[in-house]
Amino acid sequence: MDKLELKKKAVELRRRTWQLIYNHQNGHTGSDLSCTDILVALYYEVMNQNVENIGEENVDTYIQSKGHAVEIWYEILADKGYIDRGDLEKRYSTFNSPYIGHPTTEVKGMEFHTGSLGHGLGLGVGVALAAKMNHSRKHVYVLMGDGEQAEGSIWEAAMAAGNYNLDNLVAIIDHNDLQISGTTDSVMRSNPLSDKYSAFNWSVSEVNGNNMDDLVNILTNTTNTNKPRLIIANTVKGKGISMAENRADWHHKIPSTTEYQQGLNELDAQMEALNNE
Repeated sequence: MDKLELKKKAVELRRRTWQLIYNHQNGHTGSDLSCTDILVALYYEVMNQNVENIGEENVDTYIQSKGHAVEIWYEILADKGYIDRGDLEKRYSTFNSPYIGHPTTEVKGMEFHTGSLGHGLGLGVGVALAAKMNHSRKHVYVLMGDGEQAEGSIWEAAMAAGNYNLDNLVAIIDHNDLQISGTTDSVMRSNPLSDKYSAFNWSVSEVNGNNMDDLVNILTNTTNTNKPRLIIANTVKGKGISMAENRADWHHKIPSTTEYQQGLNELDAQMEALNNE
């Protein structure tokens, strides 16, 4: 998929996620919109994984440690054929549905339960270390939030990854500077993240996490440093819908009918602009 098509896919999936959350009156809106471009780059361009080969020895693993942003992941899995879109749209967040508010292994494409923040990087370290021991070509991608960096288990995992030189592990921080109760700096300051991870023997780089060209370029960089890689993806919470952008209260806010229509109009305008490029 070329870069323009990837950008269109991101707008399409933001729109579907916006609809899913509104229709079921549940979801983490700002968090979903923030990391959309990252997931699109991974699933449509970077990872060696599809509905037929997931779970095989040399196939890449994706772990979404910031599990509350599950709605965008559901929409990608539906678009890629892992799950049925009609079933998702009908049953999301309903009684006895597998499509709940955090990732679960009951859903094809989700290899681990996540949602309790701080667990995903440790899981990724374990999978990456096992792949090394098995001489597998698997790469492991872990998406974390920046508020999540306050969890102590993150730093135990970071130390282990650096200790074992897990160059098959790529961790991405969705760095939007906001969490549920305010800015990350005011709640629990974790910056400078680059210095901290570098001290644990990681190769660290930064990127505009809402720029598809830059994301694909950095994620497909195959330079081997014999270290785990951390990508600090600087993003905008609520990206793509102006009323939600850079707003902590949109962490899991549900749009009103008027807000919903305004969001659709903005996303449709973005798609029209891309179609005219």
